[in-house]
Amino acid sequence: MNIIEGNVRATGKKFALVVSRFNSFVVESLVDGALDTLERVGEVNEQDITLVRVPGAYELPIVAKKIAELKKFDAIIALGAVIRGGTPHFEFVAGECNKGLAQVSLEYGIPVSFGVITTDSIEQAIERSGTKAGNKGAEAAMGALEMVNVIAQIEEA
Repeated sequence: MNIIEGNVRATGKKFALVVSRFNSFVVESLVDGALDTLERVGEVNEQDITLVRVPGAYELPIVAKKIAELKKFDAIIALGAVIRGGTPHFEFVAGECNKGLAQVSLEYGIPVSFGVITTDSIEQAIERSGTKAGNKGAEAAMGALEMVNVIAQIEEA
């Protein structure tokens, strides 16, 4: 039996972080977690990481698509925070962001790790960006590291 499963060491692989500036008080902690995971756990060199900032979560998919078109990166990590307010705006932004990023991944065959937290409150957002509920940026980076290795093994098989 041939078993394929990824590890997390990805030295020599290239990663793009696409980061929303909106809700930056939360998102910057996600960025810190992702960078720490890529460099410390994945052993990715700093020069193999590109960080691109966009206005908000709604803009993440179009920039992820432009990055995927370049075929210069092994994975994209999308980071942002959408916090529910008193209008349906939350559903539109979160849903389209998720759908767009998934579409990029499938269309270009590149892992697009979803590190966009969607919460009902500011407190939940803070918890998911590095306090009680862990750091979802670090988790997204870990997923990207593993997926890069899984895909490489499939292509070699």
